[in-house]
Amino acid sequence: MNTRNLLLIMYIITLASCRQKNNYNEETEQYKLLEISLQNISLSTTYSASIRGRQDIKIIPRVDGYLTNTSITEGSKVKKGQTLFIIDQVSYNAELQAAKANVAVGEANVATAELTLSSKQNLYDKNIVSEFELITAENALKTTQAQLGQAKAQETFAQNNLSYTVIKSPSDGVVGKLPYRKGDYVSSAIQDGLTVVADNSQMYVYFSLSERQILDMIQQYQSMDAVITNMPDVQLLLSNQTIYLHKGKVESISGIVDALTGAVSIKAVFPNKEGRLLSGGAGSVIVPYVHTGVIVIPQESTFEIQDKTYVYKVINGEAVSTIIAIDKINNGKEYIVTDGLLSGDIIIAEGAGLVQEGVKVSTVEIKE
Repeated sequence: MNTRNLLLIMYIITLASCRQKNNYNEETEQYKLLEISLQNISLSTTYSASIRGRQDIKIIPRVDGYLTNTSITEGSKVKKGQTLFIIDQVSYNAELQAAKANVAVGEANVATAELTLSSKQNLYDKNIVSEFELITAENALKTTQAQLGQAKAQETFAQNNLSYTVIKSPSDGVVGKLPYRKGDYVSSAIQDGLTVVADNSQMYVYFSLSERQILDMIQQYQSMDAVITNMPDVQLLLSNQTIYLHKGKVESISGIVDALTGAVSIKAVFPNKEGRLLSGGAGSVIVPYVHTGVIVIPQESTFEIQDKTYVYKVINGEAVSTIIAIDKINNGKEYIVTDGLLSGDIIIAEGAGLVQEGVKVSTVEIKE
């Protein structure tokens, strides 16, 4: 075979290859397509949370002494006014009796001073005693009255100290740990207290939002009070991954941004009639959000190149890659598009990563 014939064969093979390639590009591929429209979508975001009782009240004694009785056990439910502990009362009873005796002496002294003053007044009216003696009798009465006042104050003080030996629950609640037992010496210097009574009828659940989120909501609703009013009911995911049976309501939002975290603390209130929530526990608050008039697309309709997200728009029957801006949704299936698409646009809904730029696309199969 001569050189001329060889070149002719190579030309024919090349021409056939080009024709096959052109025919391939002109073929129309079928994909599931999505026509863009505005819609409303309900989403939720989860935030770590800590659980506290409505009140966690430290029971700290106001007088010193040995515990003579402990009327409760750890974890027991108590009512307001119920006796929890009794401190040895002997010395406090003695102080009260001594104070009462001093009051009795004071009352007697006042009565004597009143009689003396009355007598001096009669004698003074008859010019039998001098004005000095009359004034002296008046001052003596005032002195005894002041002493009686001091004695009565001491009696009240002793009475209060005796009452403090009976330590009662300041509210309904559940008893915490009991580090002190009968026979232990206790005092008002105990920092952690004899125990903690947790009022668990309602539970406060604390979680945080970023400063930006709070500012966005204030801008939307014009005031912090309006933000709280418009906050949706929230759910609580417990540490055992179950949803608590009652929903909670946001009660307050802190006006202070934590300098370390840049977050703002939020308090939600949950009812706890069944006693399922434990003070000191942890969980997650689930906050629902409704986005209105947004564009939502499936994640599989996108692909990424160098940290940029793309979709394929179908323009004049061809796939054209388009950069979009998105907000990720925590359902792992969809994105909210914030820029790059308009209502009425048509995009390839599935397998975007396998599509070639400029490929002919059939527009007959629109995904609902």
